[in-house]
Amino acid sequence: MPKHSAVTGATRKEIETTDRLIEQGRIAMTEIANADQARIDELVTAIAWSLYKPENAQRLAKMAVRDTGIGNVKDKVIKNQRKTFGALRDLMRAKTVGIIENDVANGMVKYGKPVGVVAAITPSTNPSATPVNKSMMALKGANAIVIAPSPAGWNSTNATVEVMRSALARVGAPQDLVQILPQPVTRSMTRLLMEKADLIVATGSQNNVRSAYSSGTPAIGVGAGNVPVIVDSSADLDDAARKISASKTFDNSTSCSSENSLIILEDVYEAAIAALESVGAYRCSAGEKDLIEGKLWIDGKLNRDLIAKDADVFAAGLGLGELSRSARFFLVEEGEFNFDSVFADEKLSLVLTVYRARDFDHAVQLVRDVLRVQGRGHSCGIHTSNPEQPARLAEEIDVVRVLVNQAHTFGNGGSFDNALNFTLSMGCGTWGGNSISENLNYRNFINITHLVTTGEEDKPTEEELFGAHFARYGKD
Repeated sequence: MPKHSAVTGATRKEIETTDRLIEQGRIAMTEIANADQARIDELVTAIAWSLYKPENAQRLAKMAVRDTGIGNVKDKVIKNQRKTFGALRDLMRAKTVGIIENDVANGMVKYGKPVGVVAAITPSTNPSATPVNKSMMALKGANAIVIAPSPAGWNSTNATVEVMRSALARVGAPQDLVQILPQPVTRSMTRLLMEKADLIVATGSQNNVRSAYSSGTPAIGVGAGNVPVIVDSSADLDDAARKISASKTFDNSTSCSSENSLIILEDVYEAAIAALESVGAYRCSAGEKDLIEGKLWIDGKLNRDLIAKDADVFAAGLGLGELSRSARFFLVEEGEFNFDSVFADEKLSLVLTVYRARDFDHAVQLVRDVLRVQGRGHSCGIHTSNPEQPARLAEEIDVVRVLVNQAHTFGNGGSFDNALNFTLSMGCGTWGGNSISENLNYRNFINITHLVTTGEEDKPTEEELFGAHFARYGKD
């Protein structure tokens, strides 16, 4: 029975379309309802290969850049393959259907079950990688998924959905396990989908995330990025510079995990800048900083003609001098922190704001200040050889992830040399207005039934529980 909709302005066709997609997803789920883990894993592997396959990864990357004008083909190919490969590694190690845990000693058996039809809101920055990543996780829980893409990325997302559906057909599975909203994707149709689905997973603009949470359907949203990274006095400056350059420039800084601010300790400031320049950074003058501020933002909003562009296109679009045209990214130095400065915010471009910290206490305060502008809950990073400094960040800063000596874009969403699971959707906890404080993963796509039998009694004495309290405060 379709859910009653409260969406105003929706056309009959939009209502019928979303009802049909949800119903087709439910029917497809019934066809795999009795599938064991091996069969579910076969489906997940099939759709992973559909994007990982080199010719598809290349073709869909080209489509994404052509359609959206965001990022670059080479890095989107890497993203398509690396994120898919890493996510598949994680998913193949997990149990999600049938008995997923059996604790005989305590009389607890856990059964994994589907959450239902998932509505997946996906961004124009990753029109192929994100839909496949979410579809893999959804199917891992034996769910169906309907993707609501950014209108700008519809063509490439639709092509991605087509290869996933073909992959499902090839292994004898119902294609309607993966579907997409048809063109034109309107706000009312997306809202209808969110209301009718069983779970929403929203990646993209904060407007979409807030809409998901207000839909009446259980929702998982992600927070905004604006990553600040400290370069400590004890850092290996050349190693830090190489990692920062690789991370900042990847896919032209489209990732929410891309560094947006560097906070460099005073005593290594000039040496760190020199190391950054040696790997392609361009140190902007005060006049060039003003030029960037005047053109990268129009009426307070980022200029779509300049965000996520190649460095030479970005420099030419700004009217920067010839020396800047061979740069890989651009350093803009700030004096005292200014909460109202546009450079304190996320820039979605190859511009990296740089702050000079008097000492580590000041550096920690600058991280806190940057995240007050935007990005609280998301992440921060540090390059250091002092293990006490990262621990202090983890204790004091309200973020879900603190990365140490890593290229932030490559580490934050999962890496082969850290313990974070692979994802393109980073939960930011209540700090970022989210319901999860972890990387989106398969556990977010299953319900769990607990079969509970009695075991040996586990009842402590009053003295064991209250003894310390009684000893200090008495029983009065």
